[in-house]
Amino acid sequence: MNAVLWTAAALLALVALAGGTSKTFVARERIAAVRGGGWTEHAGDGFVRTLGVLELAAAVGLLLPAALGIAPVLVPVTAVCWVALMVGAMITHGRRGEFALVALNFAYLALAALLAWGRFGPYGF
Repeated sequence: MNAVLWTAAALLALVALAGGTSKTFVARERIAAVRGGGWTEHAGDGFVRTLGVLELAAAVGLLLPAALGIAPVLVPVTAVCWVALMVGAMITHGRRGEFALVALNFAYLALAALLAWGRFGPYGF
């Protein structure tokens, strides 16, 4: 189970790194032109960049605390925060009728919930 939780953390960190990098460093207009990025048309630059920075922080928080042995409790805390972020993403995409993206966000939410459960519970560090 430990390997499953590490794999879930790594997958989520990759997703967070990719999403965070694009939201932080790519122009909002370019994001809006990509499938699933239409929500940025009605969001401010600061909001999109803030989400990007939060996702980059999540990428770090999902792996480094445990890997370095420094405050490993931050891993499940970050996973819970990721669950909250995915709820917001599901609501946003659902309102836009992007149900395939809602399903994808739900899969990320499920991985994060599994990680939080495992690391807070029976498979903590």
